[in-house]
Amino acid sequence: MKELLKLSQISVSFEGFLALNDLNLSLQAGELRAVIGPNGAGKTTFLDVISGKVAPSTGDVIFKGQSIRGKREHRIARLGIGRKFQSPRIFENLTVYENLVLAISKPKTPWSLLLDRLSKKQKDQADHLMNIISLQSQKNSLAGSLSHGQKQWLEIAMLVGQDPDLLLVDEPVAGLTDEETDLTADLLKSLSGNHTILVIDHDMEFIRRLNSQVTVLHQGHVLCEGSMEDIQKNPQVIEVYLGQPEEEEG
Repeated sequence: MKELLKLSQISVSFEGFLALNDLNLSLQAGELRAVIGPNGAGKTTFLDVISGKVAPSTGDVIFKGQSIRGKREHRIARLGIGRKFQSPRIFENLTVYENLVLAISKPKTPWSLLLDRLSKKQKDQADHLMNIISLQSQKNSLAGSLSHGQKQWLEIAMLVGQDPDLLLVDEPVAGLTDEETDLTADLLKSLSGNHTILVIDHDMEFIRRLNSQVTVLHQGHVLCEGSMEDIQKNPQVIEVYLGQPEEEEG
């Protein structure tokens, strides 16, 4: 597979505090990658650097063969990097279908809704996205009436509708039921291959269900990488993240 993203020797300093410290990571096109780490490990800053919200103090970010260091967020988005934040960012007073229409329409203006200027291809795309997230029956429902999990899926579908090469997904299962968590993992797996997806989350069962390569961050750098099975057996991960197993009383 072709390398899509490479972070090389990335460091980020906030008033002397190293949020990221000589971080190196690469992603292949079509890959699904999970990133875990304890609070303060630098996970959010890591996404901020990729999306252009934060400029690294040192190092470089290479996307599709070119440096994006120092580029503004909107320019990076146009290059093909989409980001989903932890809290769903949807238009709650619009229907599910209207949310998807806005996501795929260019330019993104309310006129596409009012004048119904979507092509058949765009309408088919909106229907396809609703099928992916199983919200066909909610097509004409206001997005604000959806469950928390359904709102998360809608935003993921809206992100996919913008056709980014790389999807950055931040804690998509926070506050979800077990069933919604499983469905979210299945959704992301179904999208990989056609899309490159980087997921950050704390839910170990969710990460395990993704069945993907896992990167562990600790104190701003990559501690280790591997399958979830390998990660859970790693003594360093057990010490800094998963915690030592409790000794039995007796």
